[in-house]
Amino acid sequence: MRREHKIIVRVALLLVVMATLSTRVTAQHTLTLTGGTGVATARFYPSEVTKWMWGSETFGLSWRFYSEKPRFVGAIGIDLEYMERGFNFGYAYSSEYIDTPDGDKKEKRTYYFYNRKVNTLMLPLVWQPHFYVARNRLRIFIEAAVVFSYNLSSHYEYLDNRYPAGKYEWKVPRDNRFGYGLSGGLGFAVLVHQVEIGLKAKYNFGYSDIMKNRNKYYSNSTDGRENPFYYTPLRSPLDNINVMLTVGWRFNKRGFDEWFVVRKKREKRLDSFNFSAQTGANSSSNNSSGGRQGTGRR
Repeated sequence: MRREHKIIVRVALLLVVMATLSTRVTAQHTLTLTGGTGVATARFYPSEVTKWMWGSETFGLSWRFYSEKPRFVGAIGIDLEYMERGFNFGYAYSSEYIDTPDGDKKEKRTYYFYNRKVNTLMLPLVWQPHFYVARNRLRIFIEAAVVFSYNLSSHYEYLDNRYPAGKYEWKVPRDNRFGYGLSGGLGFAVLVHQVEIGLKAKYNFGYSDIMKNRNKYYSNSTDGRENPFYYTPLRSPLDNINVMLTVGWRFNKRGFDEWFVVRKKREKRLDSFNFSAQTGANSSSNNSSGGRQGTGRR
C-alpha cells in the first residue's frame, strides 16, 4: 500500500503544479478537493447473482478551466481520483423447498457471497456545463467524462467466512490492470469569495473488463481461493455510484469573466412583411383587370 500511496501523491502533486503554472491573475481556473462514498458492482455476462458493495470510498483532486467567452458554457478539466471498486458475487447457494398455496413446491435459495475490492486510480477527462443563480453565489452543473483507469491492488473475502480472506494476486493472462469507461453526474457549489463548497453525485459506467474473457483465460483450475469463477465471465465491467463533497479554490479574485458580460437585448421588429409589395400582386391584378375592362368596351 505504501507504493500505491506514493504513486497517488506524486500524480496529485504533478496536477497541482500544472494547474498553478498555467494560471494567470485573471485566469479562469479552479482546483478542487473531492471525497465521498458510494456503492459498487459488476455487470457479468453470462449473468450472475450479484449485489451492491456498499461503502465504496473515493477521494481526489479536480482541475477546471472555464472559457472567458460566455458562448462556451461551462468548463473542461481533468480529475485524479482514488476509488474503491468491486463486487459481491453469489458463488454458491443452498436450497430449500417451501409449499405454495397451489400445493406445489417452490425452491428458495440462500446465496453465499464472495467480495472483491479493487483499489483504482481514475483519470476522467471532463466537460462540465453549468449556470449561475442567486447573484452568482450558487453554481449548478452537470458533468460528462471519458474515464481511464489503472487498478493498483485488490483484496478478497468470503462474506460467510467459509474461507480465509487474502490479497488478490494479479495474473497477466487473467486480469486487466488498465480500463476505460464513461461517467456522468450533477451537482452544485456555493461560492464564498474565492472558495467553492459543494456536493455532487456521479455514475461511473465501465466498458472494459476486470477479468479477461474465456478466449484468453478459461477456468480457475490453476487458481486458489482468490478466483471463485469456475468459468471466466465473457464480460465483467465495473460500475460505481458515488456522492462526494467538494471544496475548491478559484484563482481569479475578481470572478469569472462571464459574470460581467452584458448581453444585448433583442430589438423587436417594427416593420411587417408586405406581401403585395414583395410579390407585385397589386400591379399584376390591376393590369389584368384593366385588360378585361378594355375588352368589355369593345
